[in-house]
Amino acid sequence: MRIATWNVNGIRARLDYVRLWLEERQPDVLGIQELKTTDEQFPFEELREVGYEAITWGQKAWNGVAVLTREPATLRQAGLPTQDGHGARLLAVETGDLCFATVYCPNGKSVDHPDFPAKLAWFDSLLEFVASFYDPGGSVVLCGDFNVVPAPLDSWNEAALSGGIFHTVAERQRIEALLNWGFVDLFRSKNPDVPGYTWWDYRGGAFHRKHGLRIDFVLGTRRVAERTRFVHADRDWRKKVEGLTPSDHCPVYADLD
Repeated sequence: MRIATWNVNGIRARLDYVRLWLEERQPDVLGIQELKTTDEQFPFEELREVGYEAITWGQKAWNGVAVLTREPATLRQAGLPTQDGHGARLLAVETGDLCFATVYCPNGKSVDHPDFPAKLAWFDSLLEFVASFYDPGGSVVLCGDFNVVPAPLDSWNEAALSGGIFHTVAERQRIEALLNWGFVDLFRSKNPDVPGYTWWDYRGGAFHRKHGLRIDFVLGTRRVAERTRFVHADRDWRKKVEGLTPSDHCPVYADLD
């Protein structure tokens, strides 16, 4: 079974690119972030043509999350309780034997911006939701764009960026709290020494200069981690493919028994 996450930076702008990736990589379940479209404008039929049904929680121009599945899925939760003001950023479903949730966590802008403490509060609400909604002994996946660099290895320049947005102690403590609840960072568990960047700025040749950050994760409970055999940050799909422009994020996928 292959599960995946991807911030597509606009599903309608990236639709042909996403379809190519789906046909090439054949995931069974994919969490998508940053749809930038409403549910009414989501390309359900175009994705159905390549074998996927979608459950969506969209938002005009900003945010938005979706889960694509090959097998039927059941909606469990749309939106993070108490955090409606941040927009469409969480979607939880059940598919097969998995409880699968995808999130698009707030950016925070900068440590001096009012959005930064709001970001931390959002993460606190996420932990409360997880703790009340799921059992750490079950098969639970939480994936998405977390907008946090969890450790120095995950940043192209920790020395210069430490203490800045994505690199603060407070943000890293929020990721650690999710791991303490019972999640495992599946990529890091299989790739302890590989940076595994998942985002590169469009500007300044960041991708080619390897100036990346690892901010997109697939987290799984211990039961999921025990089934995990391979996890990959799909860097090749941050490049142009057939003349199509990619997202500034690459997909991350995990193969489970």
